[in-house]
Parts: sequence; structure tokens; C-alpha cells
Amino acid sequence: MESQEAVTNATAATSSVPTKHEFSVDMTCEGCANAVTHILNKLGGVQFGIDLPNKKVCITSEHSVGTLLETLEKTGKAVSYLGPK
Repeated sequence: MESQEAVTNATAATSSVPTKHEFSVDMTCEGCANAVTHILNKLGGVQFGIDLPNKKVCITSEHSVGTLLETLEKTGKAVSYLGPK
């Protein structure tokens, strides 16, 4: 059990832990999803999943919500932050 506690403490001590965030992005087609993919890949340091039918993007990153929101807005689509996932 000591090793599990050590892992938990080490994780808590890490200053930049990637966080998963969910955004609503007004995507209507594959082209929209490709624009989101392109802009997030350009930002770097992100892992993401796109749910086109539900117009949602889940992003795991150390970047701030503000940075992620600004980046997604560069697609020209309406974007809103839904909260942590």
C-alpha cells in the first residue's frame, strides 16, 4: 500500500497535470471537424476527441481553458466551454 500512497503524493505534487475539458463547437460536417483537428494539432500539447454528431470536443491538455477556447475560436465556429470532463 505504501507504493500506491507514494504514487498519489507524486501526482498531487506535479504542478502541470493535464486536465480534460469539454467544449461545444458548432460543427456541421467533416470539414468543420478537420478545421478543429488542424488548429489543435497546430497548438500542440493536446490530446482530443471530436464528437461531431453532438458538436463536442474533449481536450486533455496542460493549456489553460482560455488558451484552448481562443484556439478553437480560430476555426471561425461558435465555441463555448462546457466544463471539466
